[in-house]
Amino acid sequence: MKKLAALTLSLFLSSGIAFADSPKDADAQPAKNTPPGKAKEAAKTDKSDSAIAAEIEELRQTLQSQQEQLQWLKEELHKRDRQIDEAREAAAAANSRAAEANVKASEAVTTSSAARTATETITSNASTPIIAQQAGDPKEKSKPSEDGPASIKFKGISLTPGGFIAAETIFRTHANSADINTPFTGIPFNGNSLSRVSEFNFTARQSRATLLAETTIGSAKVNGYYEADFLGAGTTSNNRQSNSYVFRQRQLFASVMFSSGLSVTGGQMWSLATENKKGIQNRQEALPMQIDPQYIVGFTWQRAYGFRVTQSLFDNKLTLGVAVEGPQTTIGGRGFSTYTNATAVTSQNFFINAPGAGGGLYNAFDATGYTTNKAPDLIAKVAVDPGWGHYEVFGIVSTFRARVYPCAVVSPTASTATTILVGNPITCGANPAATTPSAAGAFNDSRLGGGVGGSFTVPVIAKKLDFGLKAVIGDGIGRFGSAQLADVTARPFGTLAPIRGGHGLAKLEYHPNAKLDLYAYFGDEYAARAAYVGYSSVKLTTNTLTGAGPGSPVTTTTTVTTSTSGIGGYGSPFANNSGCNSEVAPTTQLLPGTGGTCAGDIRNIYEGSVGFWHKFYSGPKGRVQWGLQYAYFSKSGWSGNNNVPTAFGISPKAVDNMVWTSFRYYLP
Repeated sequence: MKKLAALTLSLFLSSGIAFADSPKDADAQPAKNTPPGKAKEAAKTDKSDSAIAAEIEELRQTLQSQQEQLQWLKEELHKRDRQIDEAREAAAAANSRAAEANVKASEAVTTSSAARTATETITSNASTPIIAQQAGDPKEKSKPSEDGPASIKFKGISLTPGGFIAAETIFRTHANSADINTPFTGIPFNGNSLSRVSEFNFTARQSRATLLAETTIGSAKVNGYYEADFLGAGTTSNNRQSNSYVFRQRQLFASVMFSSGLSVTGGQMWSLATENKKGIQNRQEALPMQIDPQYIVGFTWQRAYGFRVTQSLFDNKLTLGVAVEGPQTTIGGRGFSTYTNATAVTSQNFFINAPGAGGGLYNAFDATGYTTNKAPDLIAKVAVDPGWGHYEVFGIVSTFRARVYPCAVVSPTASTATTILVGNPITCGANPAATTPSAAGAFNDSRLGGGVGGSFTVPVIAKKLDFGLKAVIGDGIGRFGSAQLADVTARPFGTLAPIRGGHGLAKLEYHPNAKLDLYAYFGDEYAARAAYVGYSSVKLTTNTLTGAGPGSPVTTTTTVTTSTSGIGGYGSPFANNSGCNSEVAPTTQLLPGTGGTCAGDIRNIYEGSVGFWHKFYSGPKGRVQWGLQYAYFSKSGWSGNNNVPTAFGISPKAVDNMVWTSFRYYLP
């Protein structure tokens, strides 16, 4: 179109030049022999023709200039055409390169997915996986994965679901009548009928659901965490047809972390006494890698209410923490003073726990009851991360309390005979012959317990082999160990005595490659004797003698008899263990026999365990793994001679072998 316009303009200008070169009224041929009279007019005409010729010349030059401009315009148009062609060629080349780039990008995505699949996912307690980001593009972390975002955004809060689905089994050579969770103190002695049969149970109850909520308020990071599984049982739970087990809370807490290194956390969480992987951080506990959800004998832990404050210093190389945690007292032993009168009314001279009030949202069917706590547990910890290994030192302070009734135990055996406790701090009546149990002189007895502990974990081979040790010792710390030995026992008059004990754990964890984890643990828990002389009593007997005949003298005599029972407290050497290894017929229809008489106060229990986890897929779609665990247990009781000083003391012992399998799918 531009070329056609230029050609038209050129023809128009050429026609204009030709028209200008011809005089307007010129004849075809000039006149000859002009008359003399017309010479003057002819001169004027010549002059006029000269002016016209000058004008024509001027016009011609103007037209020539315009032609030159037109030629320049033509050349410019030609240049523009060439530039347009070049631009079109460049655009085509760019499209080609873009297509090639798209192909390479697709290949890069495929390569990235393969690299992520091969990257090891590191988790705390074989729980929710963390998929490693491929090194390279710094914007990679902010990009959603190929299958969607890792978190859900809701009003400025990031919600990250997690957890796993588990299909697991447990085999025990001596039945515990238990699911995958092992009651270590309940491993049966030989006299128990359960020790004569094995058990093989199947379960999906360890399947877990988690939800992490994260946001920022100013410079502070705020998060909330919820974790639950199905390892709880209600009064209607059963293992028949519907397998109706309840959903239970494991962790439920909120945390605020400031840029200064200060952190405040409140809710149900792992105890501050539980070891961490680094510093003191929630969800970074150094949990055993086992399948058994009761973990390993010697492992220090509880999940209870806690309010915790921590402070990190020196680039997180030193962390200080203090916490208050919800307590619960466990009691063990025997020989506690009780009395049952002729009408079967039983009195006891102290209490620690109370049955749960259903209307108060406690479990009324829990036989152990709930402690009427005087004060929370206090725990302080120091964690050090110097660059090689992780080290911790901590202390626990616990308070125990009982309500004691010194006059609640009296035993009238006849109208003229009374047995009462000797040595009570309270006088139970006007004379030692008081025969009615009462609350006279009742008082609250409080005892202080606690302990200290330390641990370390070091990389023997960087990112391959880790070795660790942990030990705790103190009075009244039994429930902080996995085996749940008793915290306290009671003296004959109802006052409490914390049981001295301790527990320890050694661990070895090996990671030969990204897909395989191997582990070996050995743990032990110990409870010392806390034995006391048991039921001390005095019996007053009055005899009246009358002569043979009327008026014969009357003689009255009083006999004082003192008796002592040596069975009292925890691990008494006078306890009766004679039936610990003797099986007897069941006393209740359809239920196994519990064996003969067996005090069986536990002296120590230890476990050796080995196992592995194999991850045959770990990538953006989650993780699929399977594992196998074997454990050997040995439980020993304190010896007892059935209150016969000359008899040989019997120390009962129980062993068990257990094997777990697990198949799990973890959410990404």
